[in-house]
Amino acid sequence: MFAFALFAAACGNDDDDQTEPAGDQASQVEQPAPAEDDPAPEPEPTEAPASSDEEEEAPSADESTSEPIRVGSLLDETGPLNIYGTPMVDATRLAIADINAKGGVLGRQLELVALDSKSDQNEYITGADRLVAEDLAVVHAGITSASREAIRPTFGEAELLYFYNVLYEGGVCDRNTFVTGVVPTQQLQVLIPWTIENIGPRMYILAADYNYGQISADWVRHYAAEHGGEIVGEDFFPLDVAEFGTTISAVQSAEPDAVMSLLVGGAHMSFYSQYAAAGVNESIPVVSTTFGLGNEQVALDPVSAENIIVAYPYFEELDTPQNRAFVAAWEAEYGDDYPYITDLAVYVWEGWHLWADAVNAAGTLERDAVIAQLESGVSFDSPKGIVALDGGSHHMVQPVSLARTNDSGGFDVFETFDNIPPSFEQESCDLIANPDTNEQFTPN
Repeated sequence: MFAFALFAAACGNDDDDQTEPAGDQASQVEQPAPAEDDPAPEPEPTEAPASSDEEEEAPSADESTSEPIRVGSLLDETGPLNIYGTPMVDATRLAIADINAKGGVLGRQLELVALDSKSDQNEYITGADRLVAEDLAVVHAGITSASREAIRPTFGEAELLYFYNVLYEGGVCDRNTFVTGVVPTQQLQVLIPWTIENIGPRMYILAADYNYGQISADWVRHYAAEHGGEIVGEDFFPLDVAEFGTTISAVQSAEPDAVMSLLVGGAHMSFYSQYAAAGVNESIPVVSTTFGLGNEQVALDPVSAENIIVAYPYFEELDTPQNRAFVAAWEAEYGDDYPYITDLAVYVWEGWHLWADAVNAAGTLERDAVIAQLESGVSFDSPKGIVALDGGSHHMVQPVSLARTNDSGGFDVFETFDNIPPSFEQESCDLIANPDTNEQFTPN
């Protein structure tokens, strides 16, 4: 039931400036926890700072060694995209708690200002403006590429350091932006050769109709051609499309060996159940760069979710000491009945820790010093293994594993590739040599 509940937009709070205790699905300021032997009273709700010349200006993040460091988050806590946002929000809170429990940053606790975009592009834009108006050291924000491109310029103009912790289509080159998610030169260069070799060379692309789906489809064509594959058809769908009968008929007529799914969001999830109901999944399997990021393998019935091949850096089933400890901490916080810890959740975990480690190493919150530290080649012992930040491109060197859905709502990992670099981003983007670059490079 939890998985299906992810599709429902939570009741909105009419007072978006209201501060609420952590865990409520609304904009909130999360206070650092008091020591166990010195309990503190429950915090009173407070209003977000008003833009008034008469109000006293809050001290900057560097002015005091005793006050918390305020940091920001803007994610889809409610609305149809919360199938991705819920684990990312949970990972944010767990990461902040973990950093605070280990002494915080520069010896100070972190205080989280968390805003809910409500899966609404306009809420992203106004939310970014609100976060810029706050006194923050860093913001981790955005899920879809469209939301990223709507808010990235706002954070850049304000010189507010920005982390985008999501799998995406690649190519962003921006000194103020750091990306922890996997990119096509890591994900598709593993998935497409495997598909051609083990299923067949003929592929039909189904993609979300915005920059993620469109640019990722370009990469599918690129890697298919490079490895002797053929694209026999393609269709693009707005995020609110939930009827795929005509498309399924077109797939059957084209007779591909496999369907490459670049579908996104709750509405698109219905493709898999309709595809299975038509019986096509038995003869034309699905490979995907997105299936499972929204716990589709939990929400769908086993027949609709069976035998789908994906490629991600992280799976909850990874059997390493680091992942076992991470899963134990997650379940201690959220319960052992949590549906599944997604790949996106671990990007968030990594983003917060990489930022915290860089600030501690730099010895200051000053943006240029933190950027320089991040660009020096920092690494982190992640639940998925060692990951390292490529300084020139601001993207991650990370492992990628191939896995197949199983009948228990999870994945069977069958092959792992270590230390895959973001090669296209490295070739296109050198922010150390050219720090003024600010664009998104594409394969065409």
